[in-house]
Amino acid sequence: MGYLGAVIGAGFASGQEIVQFFVVYGAYGFKGALLAGGLFALLGMLLIYTAHKEGIDNYQEMLTYFLGTRWGVLVDFMLTFFLFLGISTMLAASGAVFYEHLYLSKVSGIISACLLVIIFLITGRKGLFLSYNLLVPVKLMFLVFITAYAAFIFKADQMEVYTSFMIYEEAGFWLVSSFLYVAYNFALALVVLTEYRAVTSPLTGMAGAAMGGIVLGMLIVFTYRALGNFLPHVMYYQVPMLFIAGNINIKVKYVYTVVLWLGILTTALANAYGFALRFSRLTSLNYQFCLLLCIVMAVPLSLFSFSDLVGRIYPAFGFLGLVIIWALFFKAGKDMLEQIYYNIRK
Repeated sequence: MGYLGAVIGAGFASGQEIVQFFVVYGAYGFKGALLAGGLFALLGMLLIYTAHKEGIDNYQEMLTYFLGTRWGVLVDFMLTFFLFLGISTMLAASGAVFYEHLYLSKVSGIISACLLVIIFLITGRKGLFLSYNLLVPVKLMFLVFITAYAAFIFKADQMEVYTSFMIYEEAGFWLVSSFLYVAYNFALALVVLTEYRAVTSPLTGMAGAAMGGIVLGMLIVFTYRALGNFLPHVMYYQVPMLFIAGNINIKVKYVYTVVLWLGILTTALANAYGFALRFSRLTSLNYQFCLLLCIVMAVPLSLFSFSDLVGRIYPAFGFLGLVIIWALFFKAGKDMLEQIYYNIRK
């Protein structure tokens, strides 16, 4: 639930991430979706394995273990900055939903999300785990049902004629796009998954991470197929999945609005918790005060366009995630190979 809650945020549930990282590559985007699911499962297992083996239960220690003290501090600083930008992006997503589909002011959507994040996180880690156990199952159930229906059952034949005029991105970049997508999402998942070391056994944790990765891959494929059925219209919406839901049925649109809101909240919770905790440790200020401060500071940037924030911020920090992934593969992979060799020799 923690893995799914961190990754399936506003960008995912809105369809905006899937459009920019997979749909724009046409048929090659399907290969990218399958690759992303496999990487999520593998990386999640390796991270949980490493956390248990080394006794690590926060992402700062994990970065130090991966990259050493000097580089770990640098990447920690950059990741903390990314968490702050992620808060603003989630608040902007809330504003986009309120403005585009509820016909309310963008500011009211931003303020509502701020209040809910504060309410859930005021108790710290306990509130984070509780929010995921409550919100993620509901979000996942509706997300699977609606995306699967739009992908495989609902027909939008009247739109297919326009797809011949679509100009897709350079096909050769689909592989890079898929890795970048996993990289920046895993950088956020790292913050949450390491916290679960304290409440899971190694086997249970690894199994949960693998299941989370498989479900993520399935949802990426479903969403990719659903968006593909509504080209090129989905290219012009900040929240394209709500456009699709509205074409199915107005009641479905209202239900998906709730799903999107839950996606916004769960990712906002992960970003805000990670940033507030890091800021508190860095400044020795009270955690609750840092939480309130980071939310207030994130509001001005959230007034920008949600789609612009996703398109400009996330790919840039995907490169940071690539560094983390490389270090995880090197450290965990080397350790596992050494363990296998030792067992064979023994």
